Amino acid sequence: MVNARNTTRLLSMPVLWMGVVQLCFGLLSLFLFRDRVAAAFLEPAGVMLLASLLITVATSKTDLSKVSFRDALMFATLTWIVTGLLGGFPIMLVTDVSFTDAVFESISALTTTGATILTGLDNMPKSFLLYRQFLQWMGGLGVVIFVVAVLPMLNVGGMRLLKAETPGPVKDDRLTPRIANTAHYLWFIYLLITFLCALAYYFGGMSPYDAIAHSFTTVSTGGFSTHDASMWYFQSHTLLAVSNVFMLLGAISFALHFRVLHSTTPRLYWKDEETRVFLYLVAGLTLILTFYLHQEGRYPDWEESLSFSAFHVISFITSTGYGAADLSSWPAVTAMFLVFCAYLGGCAGSTAGGNKIIRDIITFKVIRREIRQILHPQAVLSLRYQGDEVDNDIRDAVMGFMSFAAGSTLVITLMLMGTGLDFWSSFTAVAACINVLGPGFGQVGSNFQPVSDIGIWILSGAMILGRLEYFTVLALFVPAFWRY
Repeated sequence: MVNARNTTRLLSMPVLWMGVVQLCFGLLSLFLFRDRVAAAFLEPAGVMLLASLLITVATSKTDLSKVSFRDALMFATLTWIVTGLLGGFPIMLVTDVSFTDAVFESISALTTTGATILTGLDNMPKSFLLYRQFLQWMGGLGVVIFVVAVLPMLNVGGMRLLKAETPGPVKDDRLTPRIANTAHYLWFIYLLITFLCALAYYFGGMSPYDAIAHSFTTVSTGGFSTHDASMWYFQSHTLLAVSNVFMLLGAISFALHFRVLHSTTPRLYWKDEETRVFLYLVAGLTLILTFYLHQEGRYPDWEESLSFSAFHVISFITSTGYGAADLSSWPAVTAMFLVFCAYLGGCAGSTAGGNKIIRDIITFKVIRREIRQILHPQAVLSLRYQGDEVDNDIRDAVMGFMSFAAGSTLVITLMLMGTGLDFWSSFTAVAACINVLGPGFGQVGSNFQPVSDIGIWILSGAMILGRLEYFTVLALFVPAFWRY
């Protein structure tokens, strides 16, 4: 049964962290940017810091070394809900939007979805825009992983928290024997790639502010920008190419990045089946879109067609959601093509959303094996990944996930249509949120303002559902979860 004291004590940490983050941005607004919105950060920060202190004192005798897997599931889900709610207060105070819209924007940032209800970004305070960007960066690797990293006392129960948080069907892949150290190494790699991304953007022509801001949302595959025109504000194909590289790095397993850095053996990327298939897919889909756009005469030369095609394929398949070209002017079929890319997703253990390539690979191999079994009924056919036989429980979990991903898209689309949105807008809005992608099409092509308040709450739930890959959240609704 869930230990309420354990969960409450654990939740004091994300509350404290959100208070610290907002305090820092309040100070940045006050002393660096001087954009007169410091109070919008400092006031809620004070309340959060006090609340965290009171919770810690009230649960001081809690033994966090005995965190159960049920506690971990509850904590992982509640962390995204609580941080999403708390992160919305500065958004509401600065932009004067409703609490519903502010929470949607906050959850979209933290889950690295990138869907927005805001317009006029170019004229907004710099500290506020950087806050949005930082929320995506913070949510990219995961608030729960941050908690594991900063609380050495969680070394015993930390693996349960890590497994509840980390996306992907195979979750026992430790980098070190100590879970806290594993989280530290993941954050080190994350920081390193972010730093390199900011440098590349700066030398590519961005201002220091924009370079830092966009590095946060590129490596986290989040997609928020400080400009309404997104990446095409800079009108630079060089910057699109830089973005492509770091979106891809963000969508490859950070554990694999660590092994490559530790062993100084780049060929490990190519030896990894998931990464290899991922890169093949990106190349193949890019060539298809490039050829189609050129044949349709959308761009005058192959180079421009290739640049825009590669950027948008990578943006969608990594669930980043940056924009450059005017997608509404592209042929209608390209919208569905890009949505398909979004469902494919990035690699497990990365910041990307979608189904994840490892699941796509296993699903393809299951279907191929079933077809071969029909042709050769007496044959004993094994299912292998990375040269090893796939356990039945992993295969069943993958097929269950894929079935539920399709079913939940249908159900939530129908729910959104019930609020008055048309089918295409509803479907792409759900695809954008459940795959933590960001941009939609139709009525939500520019932003999500046309969605009703009820629809906004539905989509906020869909983002958390997609970020935690369904089952972590759904386990809370099973009666057996609450029994002894």
